[in-house]
Amino acid sequence: MGDYKERVFDQILRRKLEGMGAVLIEGPKWCGKTTTAEHQAASVLYMNEPKLYKRNLQLADQDPQVLLQGDTPRLIDEWQEAPKLWDTVRFEVDHRGEDGQFILTGSAVPADMSQVHHSGTGRIARLQMRTMSLWESGDSTGDISLVNLFSGAARNVATMDKTLQEVAFLVCRGGWPRAVLQKKSVALDRAYDYLNAIVNTDISRVDGVERNAERTRKLMRSYARFQGGQVPLSKIRTDIVAGTDNTFDEKTIVSYLNALQMMFVIEDMPSWNPNLRSKAAIRTSDTRYFTDPSIAAAALGIGPKDLMNDLDTFGLLFETMCVRDLRIYAQALDGLVYHYRDSDGLECDSVVHLRNGAYGLVEVKLGGDRLIEEGAKTLHKMHKKIDTDKMKEPSFLAVLVANGNYAYQRPDGVWVIPIGSLKP
Repeated sequence: MGDYKERVFDQILRRKLEGMGAVLIEGPKWCGKTTTAEHQAASVLYMNEPKLYKRNLQLADQDPQVLLQGDTPRLIDEWQEAPKLWDTVRFEVDHRGEDGQFILTGSAVPADMSQVHHSGTGRIARLQMRTMSLWESGDSTGDISLVNLFSGAARNVATMDKTLQEVAFLVCRGGWPRAVLQKKSVALDRAYDYLNAIVNTDISRVDGVERNAERTRKLMRSYARFQGGQVPLSKIRTDIVAGTDNTFDEKTIVSYLNALQMMFVIEDMPSWNPNLRSKAAIRTSDTRYFTDPSIAAAALGIGPKDLMNDLDTFGLLFETMCVRDLRIYAQALDGLVYHYRDSDGLECDSVVHLRNGAYGLVEVKLGGDRLIEEGAKTLHKMHKKIDTDKMKEPSFLAVLVANGNYAYQRPDGVWVIPIGSLKP
């Protein structure tokens, strides 16, 4: 507990507890849900505590209100082990009539939702927690804030430059809280440990459906190859099968992908649907991403040196890291991150859209004058397509890059921002 690093999520959780009876925190295993919740809880029930697991399940079935007794906020860790607790929490919130009563954490969606009879709307707020951003892990200087980009208060600034080798390491290490505290040679093992747990155990335990470990590994490897793309299942299947496993059909692949979504291993990005001046059709397929770039690196069996020798793959996984950070920072501003692609072939990597209608357009490039110029041209093309008579002007246009000595605004208005200088 003494090594705890403050998370962007801490402030979000505090705010939600002040205005809602209970808060559900969902997210991948090892991302820090329990530790963060413990810092704000006054009492804790660990549902899967080995010595008490059977007793907890029996009480959850026979007298679940007993498990909710304790100082508030009371943390119910891994609540999905006993889905009946959901309706009991909702009932208690209704009858106590006070905010900040419970924190629920879960690393998977319950397999059996038949035991949940109420959505919890108005009683239980849902929050998604992710692995650590570079700002949270101490790998970003925070010289440029997303808040200031939206308000127009951002200024050119000299920032600490990271080498491409350092960025490659951050991609492969990922944002796992435990890895952030470990020396480099050990930290890189965390993503492989996570992958092996998913492949060998968790993908079958999540919903009780037995799944093949080797098939899971192949699927995750293929998914990693198509990071950042709107790739149909047929293409993923072709990549997996390669003439060796024709029984792995699309229906089976969907079952595997649903299990990975239930465990928050993958988090695809929805498409953005702005008002356009042109008649271009907007592509509505989701863009495929892992929740952390290190999962993709582990699935491909590669490390930092491999990324340095394959800049195309490096670029794809770097984009995944940037998307992770943008999602974390946008969440702190009540925003979401989308992807744009239309029938004219125009594509924008990320659109950060806030609840108040403000939005920013973001391209992701490893760096270099040619790629930055390419990203800037894409942003201006995107800007010109938007019908600003029907919606706001973009608050900012930005190219996120892997490294650089400066975060600065070009004469054409486009910001060039090293990812290691960004914060919420």
